Amino acid sequence: DPAPVATPGVHATAVVDPSASIAEDACIGPNVVVEAEAEIGEKVVVGAGSVIGARASIGSRTLIRPRVTLAHDVVVGERCHILSGAVIGSDGFGFANEKGVWHRIAQLGRVVLGNDVEVGANTTIDRGALDDTVIGNGVKLDNLIQIAHNVRIGDHSAMAAMVGIAGSTRIGRHCVFGGASGVAGHLEIADQVHLTGMTLVTGDIREPGVYSSGTSADTNRQWRKNAVRFRQLDALARRVKELEKKLEG
Repeated sequence: DPAPVATPGVHATAVVDPSASIAEDACIGPNVVVEAEAEIGEKVVVGAGSVIGARASIGSRTLIRPRVTLAHDVVVGERCHILSGAVIGSDGFGFANEKGVWHRIAQLGRVVLGNDVEVGANTTIDRGALDDTVIGNGVKLDNLIQIAHNVRIGDHSAMAAMVGIAGSTRIGRHCVFGGASGVAGHLEIADQVHLTGMTLVTGDIREPGVYSSGTSADTNRQWRKNAVRFRQLDALARRVKELEKKLEG
């Protein structure tokens, strides 16, 4: 990594709660905030302007780039790399509707990252409602990804930019999700599933393999023709059935 070598110590402008624990060889950059009872391990680097929430824990040799937010009780494993703008442990999107009015549901879980996890710039990982949101060992997340509350991602899976995973979905080990693909909530995705770009998953995937649903680009003229034909498919299917009945008769 070509990043400058960090000098151990706590910058004079950092704000560190007296109850926080920081390893002697860690580096805490300018304007960092470290809240109560946070724990920062050996050789950790926390970049300028980052916020480490109360009781958060960061394993050894993890690199936190500038302007990262780790909310309270977040657990980050060893040798992780979290890029600028990432927000880990914000409240999950939990609301209950009563008589047309939305009421916020408290999100009481944590986010737990395993070892050797990479989190891209401006990626968000929400805390669980009751159970934890868990990112397995060796998972690689690109920029601008949204991981909702209670999601679990298996070890050594990778996701390209703008992937969205809805709440309480379970994703297996060694999965690869192409850019802008999405997975609906409360689903089970098997190990070694590969989603090509812009694939939308709305049901469980129980077998490994490559899955696609994205529509490739075409000229506008051809796309409009195909869109019209798509809307006519139901009527065409009925006509085919009628013709089959006549032929059988």
